Amino acid sequence: MFRSLARGCAAGAAGTTALNAVSYLDMALRGRPSSGAPQAVVDKITTKAGLRIPDGEERDNRLSGLGALAGIAVGVGTGAAMALLHRAGLRPHPCLGGVLTGALAMTLTDAPMAALGVSDPRTWSPADWTADALPHLAYGLVTYGAITSTRGRPAAGGCGRRRRPR
Repeated sequence: MFRSLARGCAAGAAGTTALNAVSYLDMALRGRPSSGAPQAVVDKITTKAGLRIPDGEERDNRLSGLGALAGIAVGVGTGAAMALLHRAGLRPHPCLGGVLTGALAMTLTDAPMAALGVSDPRTWSPADWTADALPHLAYGLVTYGAITSTRGRPAAGGCGRRRRPR
């Protein structure tokens, strides 16, 4: 089980890197600013928990750092959870597994934003949904692909390819 957890954490870290790369590419291409939602979520959670982040110049920097760390934790944790599910026998086709993994990470990111009143996905435009869904899809495909790979070989029958009988 430890190997599955380690593989899942590493896969989640790789997926998080893919998610960040796609997000930063979108920011570069469209000239959009970075999201303030992670910082706002951390601010609301710490306030509700009775924790105080010191006021002053550094407050925004601390919230930004904590928001990024929370995103990494969600990515690594989702990878670990998916690896344990894979170990338990849940093994969908690599494309479906990638989509499901991305959807889980997206849900674990967006649900707290909605629950805390930071953002309301029901009001998002198609461009907003695309800017959220594409990075999470990249996350899911990379993460699930890493989980299902064995000794460096990609999972059989990757996305868009038919499986060949052996």
